[in-house]
Amino acid sequence: MSTMRAVRAHARGGPEQLSYEEAPRPEPGPDEVLVAVKAASMTPHELTWPATWTTALDGSGPERIPIIPSHEFSGVVGAVGTDVASPGVGEAVYGLIPFVRDGAAAEYVTVPADVVAAKPATVDHDDTAAIPLAALTAWQALVTHAGLQAGQRVLVQGGAGGVGIYVVQLAASLGGRVIATAAAGDLDFVRDLGAEQVIDYAGDRFEDHVRDVDIVIDLVGGSTQSRSWSVLKPGGILVSVAAPPDQEEAARHGVRGAYFIVEPDRDALRSIAELVDDGRLRPVVDRVLSLAETRLGYEALETSKRRGKVVVHVAD
Repeated sequence: MSTMRAVRAHARGGPEQLSYEEAPRPEPGPDEVLVAVKAASMTPHELTWPATWTTALDGSGPERIPIIPSHEFSGVVGAVGTDVASPGVGEAVYGLIPFVRDGAAAEYVTVPADVVAAKPATVDHDDTAAIPLAALTAWQALVTHAGLQAGQRVLVQGGAGGVGIYVVQLAASLGGRVIATAAAGDLDFVRDLGAEQVIDYAGDRFEDHVRDVDIVIDLVGGSTQSRSWSVLKPGGILVSVAAPPDQEEAARHGVRGAYFIVEPDRDALRSIAELVDDGRLRPVVDRVLSLAETRLGYEALETSKRRGKVVVHVAD
């Protein structure tokens, strides 16, 4: 049996359960590709998701322990299963691994062939690994659910967060007029991402400065979400990844509310890669760690403020 180096957890828990160890190297099944991982990135709260530990998004399926975390990757196809026409062996690819499968904190990972796309050509594997989950979330919020049109006004609640970084950039690159909330220390950073107006959420009430927006992208939830209804124009939409919006409140304001969980999407990844290669979307990386340091990265997600993704460099 072939083996590889990987980071695994043999029991439910937080970063303390993660071990850097020898593990069986997977083999691609039908409609799968084996990817030699060059870089992976991690997401806050990933180790608390029911899907991380089971075979169902809601946690209702059987447990699948040990698990390998980190569902965003960039790498090179090393082998393909039966019935795979594309991508081919040797192609550089990136993607978001379905949450009910093992992740990419390993030298190799198997992935359904239909969820991977060619990596952006203008950035390296470390930068590419920072893109999939956050940029796909931004794309699905703005394009799939909100139907953003050029000239529309978009309020991004949490513009300096891991997803907000991409929502601001993507909304601006698609022709939206972007307003964002952020911490005082991040105002210039978010403005540089493409926001026309940035509001210090701690020192100012966004309701005093914003009205009649077409779209609110809620990345915060709680009272921020409930206060956001009042700034939407009639017929507008609030899209949240933080918590399902109150549909009665939406109806009372004459607007719509939507909630979703990001899904792998090859076509969207291709569009995102084009934006990266055109210089209209840039990955933001907070730090790069080695595969052996993966546990430290998950600890940092729980304890420190970051600007961008924590990336694991797996191989050159």
